[in-house]
Amino acid sequence: MPKPKNAAERKARLEEILKQLDRLYPDVTCELRHENAWQLLVATILSAQCTDKRVNMVTPALFAKYPTIDDFAAVSQQELAEDIRPTGFFNNKAKSIIGAARKIKADFGGEVPRTMEELLTVPGAARKTANVVLGTAYGIASGVVVDTHVQRIARRLDLTKQNDPVKIEKDLMKLIPPDRWILFSHQLIHHGRRMCTARRPDCAACPIEPVCYARDKSV
Repeated sequence: MPKPKNAAERKARLEEILKQLDRLYPDVTCELRHENAWQLLVATILSAQCTDKRVNMVTPALFAKYPTIDDFAAVSQQELAEDIRPTGFFNNKAKSIIGAARKIKADFGGEVPRTMEELLTVPGAARKTANVVLGTAYGIASGVVVDTHVQRIARRLDLTKQNDPVKIEKDLMKLIPPDRWILFSHQLIHHGRRMCTARRPDCAACPIEPVCYARDKSV
């Protein structure tokens, strides 16, 4: 398919991209294991510069040791850092998690808040983390999760020309219908892990390839 030349063609191309993502990943969701919004917030903080697979290896024992937000608020940073050491950047992450627990206890009655504005006041919760928690734990479409996979694929598909995650999110929120923000985020993340990888993407197997104009295509 040639590059679109007008709004109607751009809309048709986007609809094709969304159709193929739906075919590939119809029911995909967050891969971080959790039982509630607080556990998801902790897991998402741990996932920074770490794979979901490794986080999922750490969190079962972590949540067994600290079953409530009160437990996280009371633990020392040194002890928690040792518990989460395999996820990397453990001192900073421990500080954020303890700070988040104390903030949520003090200001939100121990319940993870349900608005972007409130979540952004919680230590360790930037927009990406807040979007993950709101979308996955509460089903609230507050925006588009922009991690490294979403950033890479959005640029490859020419859905944005930005490099800054906040600006990329704004571009995607203008293009993607709000009722698709949550699913779209998960679809791109999965696509980035399984097919549209940073190095040597499997373009030959990708059904989006006919409408992809990435310079680093492998076909």
